[in-house]
Amino acid sequence: MIHLYTICWNEIDMLGFFFRHYDAWVDRYVIYDNGSTDGSLELLGWHPKVEVRRFERAHPDSFVLSHQALHNEAWKESRANADWVIVTALDEHLHVGGCTVLDYLVECKELGITAVPALGYQMLSERYPAPGDWLCATCMRGAPWSAMDKLSIFNPDAIVETGFTVGRHSADVRGNVRLPDRDELMLLHYKYLDFDRTLQRHRALGRAIGDHDISQGWGFHYGWSAERLREDWERFMTQAIDVAAPGFQPSRARESSPWWRAGKYDKGLEFDGEKPPVTNRE
Repeated sequence: MIHLYTICWNEIDMLGFFFRHYDAWVDRYVIYDNGSTDGSLELLGWHPKVEVRRFERAHPDSFVLSHQALHNEAWKESRANADWVIVTALDEHLHVGGCTVLDYLVECKELGITAVPALGYQMLSERYPAPGDWLCATCMRGAPWSAMDKLSIFNPDAIVETGFTVGRHSADVRGNVRLPDRDELMLLHYKYLDFDRTLQRHRALGRAIGDHDISQGWGFHYGWSAERLREDWERFMTQAIDVAAPGFQPSRARESSPWWRAGKYDKGLEFDGEKPPVTNRE
């Protein structure tokens, strides 16, 4: 059983891609809506696996802190009810090359792994995908991006606290934390799809953050000019690679290790004196 937790705000154009990616292996979605007015709520209401809840700000003047608090607490209701929980965003697609994510998680469970972090990639496309596209088949050029290295899948019975920082960009995980020896799970971040659409989305998100967020500089990129966004877009474009290429191994495309490879979480990860990869895929 796999449960997924996320937040929605005016995501009507992304929901089809999201469900097309996750429906085959997620059993239950809990989606917190932040006041959508674009038809997202109606679409969510038609989905048989979705439970829609209202997103309430735990911190009235901060969307970011409220977002952080929800991600650190909501998943706990899945204890004793799910083998895995996913905490993610609607534009984040979790993917493993060479097999399905479900098969990969079955192998992880057999090995006693309890937390599966994902290496982040900023995916890019100058055109917006066709409505029926499966993005993990049609949009697979992306740049390695450490800011998107996140813990998104874990065993809710083994993890006591996730300790997500703002944006889930790192975590102080507590509990029986046992990682795969090799990072194979990827987080494909589908934000940069169609430049003009991305610019308009940034401006809308910038109007939704709170006063405290602005004072802390959180979400500063939502205020970028078109020229500054294009500069960032082109920077990622020059670094983009085909993450679906035969034999591609995401960890080999990185110049530095992700935050969970600092040693803290690898301690005690031993299986009969060895530390095998989850699979033998090359």
